[in-house]
Amino acid sequence: MATVQIRNLNDEAYAILRRRADESGRSLQEYLRLRLEEEAAQPTVEEVLTTARENLSSSVSMADILAAQREGRGE
Repeated sequence: MATVQIRNLNDEAYAILRRRADESGRSLQEYLRLRLEEEAAQPTVEEVLTTARENLSSSVSMADILAAQREGRGE
């Protein structure tokens, strides 16, 4: 497991995080570890777009796209 050390965290941010950790019944270390793991599990917009671009299929014709649009509109 990796270790992270954060320096120069302002006092107000520290107090808020400490309070939230206490309210959740966790130590500050455990609270921050969980929050960081949750953050890492969420893809960024750029990651989502990259995946979408990689999964694009060029086998769909413009006619198919237009037909699907018309169908969606009930035309």
